[in-house]
Amino acid sequence: MSKKQSKQAQSKIPVLPLAIFAVALVAVFGAIAMMTNGGSAGGDAVAGDTSSPQLISPENYNSEFLDSEADHILIDVRTPGEFAGGHIEGAININVQEIGQRLDEIPSDKPIVLYCRSGNRSAQAARILDGAGFEGVYDLGGIQAWQRDGYPVIQ
Repeated sequence: MSKKQSKQAQSKIPVLPLAIFAVALVAVFGAIAMMTNGGSAGGDAVAGDTSSPQLISPENYNSEFLDSEADHILIDVRTPGEFAGGHIEGAININVQEIGQRLDEIPSDKPIVLYCRSGNRSAQAARILDGAGFEGVYDLGGIQAWQRDGYPVIQ
């Protein structure tokens, strides 16, 4: 091998191993950030806690908001058709697809409780509201769990 070829071989940086290392590093730091996100990802909220968004069980929603008659807004983020098929009493319907464009309809001075069918869209809506600066955002999850726990829906 000539001196020129030897210098060229030494100057090549192994790109693939560096790319794999960078992706792994981002994944590790992302996981650490999610684990240290105030513990809200897996915890069950209480009405006095204002960190957002928080998961809240049907039982805690009833005791913290309904039984105590605490002022709040309940938003069903499913489609209008799903809402018409049965919803939690007192809920208003703002489809998750529209929630970002309808923020002015949501009061920012009281807790906001969101739900959908299974919990995916309510989590998405909670992130949208949190990103828009809303505080006191609660994710009730899905109406399926609500009904499974024996709570009523109205049509």
